[in-house]
Amino acid sequence: MSYVEAFMRRAIEISAEALTTHGTEPFGAVVVRDGKIVGEGINRSVLNHDPTSHGETEAIRDACRKLGTVDLRGCDLYTSCEPCALCVAAMEIAGISNLYYAASMGQAGAALGALPEAVRFPIDVDRLRHECAHPVDQRHLPASQAMAGDAANILEDWARLALSRQRSP
Repeated sequence: MSYVEAFMRRAIEISAEALTTHGTEPFGAVVVRDGKIVGEGINRSVLNHDPTSHGETEAIRDACRKLGTVDLRGCDLYTSCEPCALCVAAMEIAGISNLYYAASMGQAGAALGALPEAVRFPIDVDRLRHECAHPVDQRHLPASQAMAGDAANILEDWARLALSRQRSP
């Protein structure tokens, strides 16, 4: 069995936990560094009352805690299903080097698309991709900017402090 197959098998095994674990959905993921699993996750959005608690984000959070870093460059992510835009963004922010996925977004849509909202909150994948791919003024979600100067001042102050801390022995 290849590394890819072994790690993918583990992601799929995690996704199968949703068959017996209330509040989870069948999306599992693992983060791998240097041939070892350093993080695992399953979709716990309902259980945690957290719409960002997808399998991939949970695996990233687990890996970051275990490794004591937010820098996952050099790590690969294996997931039971093609990740949504939220999870892709989290992978990019964390620095995931490679993505391996099993079921496609189309396969997930075919399996889950007809479920009533009472069973699974519907996600419009195409809209999510659109929202994430465009600047704020070109998105469907109404957005207004307020107090930009105050917020920018905090960002600048924090950046100065971060630099001074780096320079101090």
